[in-house]
Amino acid sequence: MGHIETDYLVVGAGASGMAFSDTLLEQTDADITLVDRRHRPGGHWLDAYPFVRLHLPSRWYGVPSLPLEPEGVDLRDDRARATGTEICAYFLRVLEERFLPSGRVRFLPMTEYRGGEAGFYELTAHPGGQSTIVRVRKRLVDARLTDASIPSRHTPSFEVDDGVRFLSPNALVDVDDGGSGFTVLGAGKTSMDTCHWLLECGVAPELIRWIRPRDGWLFDRDGFWPDREETAPVDALAMVLDMQARMLEAAAEARDTRDLMHRYEAKGVFQRLDSTVEPEFFRGATASRSELEALRRITNIVRLGKVRRIGLHTIELTDGELTTDPDQIYIDCTAAGVAPKERSPIFGPGTISLHPTAFGNAPLSGSVIAYVEATRRDDAEKNRLCPVLGLAGDIDGWTADTLRLQHIGAARMAEPDLAAWLDGLRLNLASGVMARVEEPGIQAAMARLFAATERATDNLEQIVAA
Repeated sequence: MGHIETDYLVVGAGASGMAFSDTLLEQTDADITLVDRRHRPGGHWLDAYPFVRLHLPSRWYGVPSLPLEPEGVDLRDDRARATGTEICAYFLRVLEERFLPSGRVRFLPMTEYRGGEAGFYELTAHPGGQSTIVRVRKRLVDARLTDASIPSRHTPSFEVDDGVRFLSPNALVDVDDGGSGFTVLGAGKTSMDTCHWLLECGVAPELIRWIRPRDGWLFDRDGFWPDREETAPVDALAMVLDMQARMLEAAAEARDTRDLMHRYEAKGVFQRLDSTVEPEFFRGATASRSELEALRRITNIVRLGKVRRIGLHTIELTDGELTTDPDQIYIDCTAAGVAPKERSPIFGPGTISLHPTAFGNAPLSGSVIAYVEATRRDDAEKNRLCPVLGLAGDIDGWTADTLRLQHIGAARMAEPDLAAWLDGLRLNLASGVMARVEEPGIQAAMARLFAATERATDNLEQIVAA
């Protein structure tokens, strides 16, 4: 049995664990041991379907010390959003160019964390099964809490009869024939990506059946760049501030949660696939208007609840039954993604739990938590600056998290060092504002933000309380 001593044992080398380690490496002289059950860093991206891309531009993703964004690509271009393959290659670069050369990061791939207590934890390497005891001098960091349930590793909650052509989106790229058509199962972003990819591959819309038990609200990606000519350069900071101002102005006037969603829609913040259907959830998915236009070409939408059983000739759903045929290809997009989990405080005795404390960006959460760990002594103070977001997925949960984000932002801006660090953090959508605060366009957007902030916070308090 081997033995290791380290300051921090980080379990999980996905996006949040990598960003946490990168920031801790920059802010401290700590020794870090990073372990993952996979063969390399990258987390769920290593198992993602081949046609996946980031929801938003790469400039706001990854680790603070190494840009992910390609040079010279307009932020409105799809190439500005990295593919899963590009993200995996990027995290390997972070390990090989940043972490290992520092001499203070040890990476143990193909290694399972087995637990332990009082600063001593057991690891088991695969495939050999050798065990190692790690003595942790400071903190055990659990970076698995934003790990996603993904299609390629998902076990469906319904029955599938023998002989049914049932695939994950990952396997779809190896299909040699289209059978009698495609049935896509699921209502989230994976199902949207899959339908869009099929259309781009030339599959006729009438050959796609989409079992969509409910609809969700979507961030309008084009809402980041409103009323701008395609040839005009994008001022990302001005656009982000404008988007934030529109969101706060909507929150200041909304009567309730549903009205808030509709006001977001009117202001180009949110959008929906079907204007006749009231969306029931919001999980942070983002889409362009052209993507939705393409998806609306699919008219065979099944709204009979969730699937219970897929047979060779029938599909049983909670609210009805469909006739089908043995040559139909079914694509399972029902994996939950990042599902809500029980939320303990992030900082505990000898532990850090990398729960989300920023919306929709696991690396940003991990990085902020690491900075607060490095610069604050008291766990109560650390938890005050890093409260946990609920991320329930329903629209009431989104409204509560919006209010929580207002309080989080105010608390962090009241800390001069933290505010300055966030302003220089490339993962922060509004980074760089301090250097440009005298510019008229930035001043105008900031004035709108300040004018709406107090009214929005007060109104959100009333909506959440109701």
